[in-house]
Amino acid sequence: MTSGEAARELLREFPVVDGHNDLPWALREQVRYDLDARDIAADQSAHLHTDIPRLRAGGVGAQYWSVYVRADAPDPVAATLEQIDCVRQLLARHPEDLRPALTAADMEAARGEGRIASLMGAEGGHSIANSLGTLRGLYGLGVRYMTLTHNDNVDWADSATDEPRAGGLTAFGREVVREMNRLGMLVDLSHVAATTMRDALDASSAPVIFSHSSARAVCDHPRNVPDDVLERLPANGGMVMVTFVPKFVLQAAVDWTAAADENMRAHGFHHLDTTAEAMKVHRAFEERHPRPVATVPAVADHLDHMREAAGIDHLGIGGDYDGTAFTPDGLADVSGYPNLLAELLDRGWSKADLAKLTWKNAVRVLDAAQDVARGLQTTRPPSNARIEDLDR
Repeated sequence: MTSGEAARELLREFPVVDGHNDLPWALREQVRYDLDARDIAADQSAHLHTDIPRLRAGGVGAQYWSVYVRADAPDPVAATLEQIDCVRQLLARHPEDLRPALTAADMEAARGEGRIASLMGAEGGHSIANSLGTLRGLYGLGVRYMTLTHNDNVDWADSATDEPRAGGLTAFGREVVREMNRLGMLVDLSHVAATTMRDALDASSAPVIFSHSSARAVCDHPRNVPDDVLERLPANGGMVMVTFVPKFVLQAAVDWTAAADENMRAHGFHHLDTTAEAMKVHRAFEERHPRPVATVPAVADHLDHMREAAGIDHLGIGGDYDGTAFTPDGLADVSGYPNLLAELLDRGWSKADLAKLTWKNAVRVLDAAQDVARGLQTTRPPSNARIEDLDR
C-alpha cells in the first residue's frame, strides 16, 4: 500500500476536522449569497477552493466555517449575522452532506452518519462590538469559537499585525475570555499578538485553539506562534491547527511579500491597493521576481516542529481555504489533505498520530471546553461588564 492509499484509508475512519474555511466570505464577495450561482454540490474549482465533491475527496469530516467580516464594516454585528445566515442556508440546501454541529457529540454523530459536521467560528472580536450580550447572542446562534482579533486591534486586544496598543489583553479583554469560558466558546488565538496569546492563556480556564496558524520558529511571521506559547499548550489542553497560507509557511514567501509591499509603497500605492494601476505595478514586480511557491513538505516541517514543541496531542489542521489567494503546491484546495498525511506517513508519523491530528484532538478540545463551561455555569452568572467600566 502506498502512503497515499494509507492516508485515504485513515481518513475514512478519522477524517479531517478543519479549523478555518472562509467559504461564507467568498460567497458574500463573489455572488452576494446567491447559492445557485455558486452551488457547492457541483465542482466550483473555477471560483472556489471548496465544494462538496472536493471536501469528500479530501476526507473532511468536520469543518469550522468562518463567519468573518471586515473590521471596518459599517455594522460588523449585522454583517456577522448575515454570514451566519449563509452557513445556515448551506446546511439547509445540503442536508445529506452537511450536518449542523454544536458539540463534540454532534461531531461524532456526523462521523457515524458519513456527513460533514458543520460548526461556525467568528473571526475577530470586532464581531461583538464590545458587548458581552452580543457574544452570548453569537453563541446562541451556533458560533463555537471566536478569534479575539483579526488583522487590526480591537479596543480590548492587540493583533499580531497592528501597532501594539493594549499590551495584550485589557481588563475587558480578560472578561471576554472568561465569558467565553463560561459559555463553552473556544478562545481562538490565531491573528493575535504574542502578548495577547500569553494574556489569554493566563486568563483562560478552558483549552484554547489557534484555528489557522503555523510555527514562528520555522517561518518568522507575526501571525505564527512562538515556541514559548506552543510549550504552554500541554498545560492548557489546547491545540494549534497548522495553516497552509504560503506567507505563513515559507520564509521566502514572507521575504517576497515584504519586498512586494515595499515596491508598492515606493510607487505611491498602499500595499493592499487592488486598483488597475496598483495591480499593474504589482504584476510588473512579480514578473521580475517570481513568487515563491510553498509545498506540502514545507507545511509538514511546521507540524514536525510544533509536535516537538507542543506534543502530538495538541496539533490540528486549519487550511484557511477561500480566505487566501495562494495555496501550496499539492494543497491547492480542500481535496489536498491526503497529500499532507502521505508526507507525514513518509516521515514516520504513525496512524495513531495522524488520527489525533485529523480528528481526535479537535473533538477532545471542544468537549473539554464545554465541560469547563458546565462547571462554570453552576457558579458564575452571565457577565454584564462594560468596557467603559473595566478599561477606563
